[in-house]
Amino acid sequence: MSQERNVLDVFNDRGFLAQVTDWEGLETRLEQPMSCYIGFDPTADSLHVGSLVPIMALVHMQQHGHRPIVLVGGGTGLIGDPSGKTEMRKLLSLEEIAYNASALQRQLSQFIDFSEGRALLVNNAEWLVDLRYIEFLRDIGRHFSVNRMLAAESYKLRLETGLNFIEFNYMLLQAFDFYHLSQHYDCFLQMGGNDQWGNIVAGTDLIRRKTGKTAHGVTFPLITTATGAKMGKTAAGAVWLSAERTTPFDFYQYWVNTEDQDVERFLSLYTLLPLEEIRAVHALKAQELNVCKTILAYEVTVLTHGQDQALAAYHAAGKVFGKRFVPREILPSSTLPRETVEEDWESTPTTAIGISRLSEGIPAFEVFVETGLCGSRSAARRLIEQGGAYVNQERIRHFDEPISMQHLVGQSILLKAGKKKIHRIQTKD
Repeated sequence: MSQERNVLDVFNDRGFLAQVTDWEGLETRLEQPMSCYIGFDPTADSLHVGSLVPIMALVHMQQHGHRPIVLVGGGTGLIGDPSGKTEMRKLLSLEEIAYNASALQRQLSQFIDFSEGRALLVNNAEWLVDLRYIEFLRDIGRHFSVNRMLAAESYKLRLETGLNFIEFNYMLLQAFDFYHLSQHYDCFLQMGGNDQWGNIVAGTDLIRRKTGKTAHGVTFPLITTATGAKMGKTAAGAVWLSAERTTPFDFYQYWVNTEDQDVERFLSLYTLLPLEEIRAVHALKAQELNVCKTILAYEVTVLTHGQDQALAAYHAAGKVFGKRFVPREILPSSTLPRETVEEDWESTPTTAIGISRLSEGIPAFEVFVETGLCGSRSAARRLIEQGGAYVNQERIRHFDEPISMQHLVGQSILLKAGKKKIHRIQTKD
C-alpha cells in the first residue's frame, strides 16, 4: 500500500473529481485495498486522448494498492450508451466487438499492470448476452423507477431527438454490471465521466436494494482545453492512443501545442510527476512554460507509447523545430534528458546584462555582437538569416528578434552560434 495520502485526496488535488456519492464513506473504505472499475466502449480498436483521465485514475488506484477492473462493454456495446449522444450509436457485430476488446486490453496494458491479478479485464458480454429477459425484468427491472430514469441527464438529451427502447435499457444493464462485479469480484466502486453519473448512481442503488451493502461512485469532469475544445479533438480529427492511428510523433506534438493556461492542469491530470513540482509551474511564463510543455509531451508519450518512442519523438521534434534547452530545476522528477550544449555551466562564457535592458528587449544581432559570438553586426545578421543562431536552442527567425526577460529559463538565457559556440546571459540589477 502506498504511503501517500488517501487516493481520494490525490484525485481531488490533481483535479480528477466532479462528483462523489459519499466522500467520507469512500475515504474510509479506501483506507484498505479495494476493487474499482471503469467501463470502456469497444466501438473502435483504440481509445483516444479523451479516455486518458479515466485511465490515469486507474493508474493512481493501482499505485495506491487497489485493484483496477477494466470492463469492456462487449454486451452493452451491442446496444450503445445514449449518454452524451444526440443520435443512436452504430451497432457493432459480436466479431467486431471481440476484436476491439482484444486491442483495448493490449493498449491498456501499457498503463496498467495486469500480471498476477493486480488488475483484471472483463467483458460484460460474458454475463449480458445470455440473460433471460423475463427473469431479468422480474429480478432487476422491478427496482427501477421510469420517472427517475427519464430525469437522468443521459436520457434528457436523447428525449429531444428520440430515444428508442433498446437505449432505454442501457441504465439497467450498466447497473446490473456493477451489481454483477460486486457479487463476483468484490467490486464496490465505479468511476467514469460525469455524463455517467445517473448510470453509476443507478448501480449503487441496485446493489443496496439487492444486497443491503454500500457501493460508491466517482465521476470525473469532462475535460476541455482553455479554448473550449474537447480534449483529443483537432482539425485533423481525433488524437488516438494507438500508434497506427496517431503516430507517436504527432501524439507528442499534440501535447507540445498545449495552451499556456492548460499546462499546470494537464501535468496534474496526465502525468505522475509530484504535485509539489507541478504547482511551481504556476509562477512560470514564456520560455519556461514552453519547457514545461516539452516535459508534458514527453511524460504523456512515455506512459502511452513507452520511453523509446517518447525519446524518438523528442529527438525528431528537435531536428524539425530546434532543440529546446531544458534546465534541471524545472520539474526535476521528469526523466526527460536535460540536454544542454554544455553541462558544466561554470565553464560556459557568460555576460551579465541589466534587467532594465532585457525588460525592453535587445535585438538579437546586437546581443550576438555584445557577447562575442559574432565579430560584427553584419556577421550576426548573416548568421541569423542563414539559420545558425539559437536562443535556448530554438532557432532565431529574424535578425532583430528581441532577446528579453521572456527568454529567461531559471536565471539564464542560452545563446548558440553554429554547432559549437555557446554563451550564457545572466541578469544583473
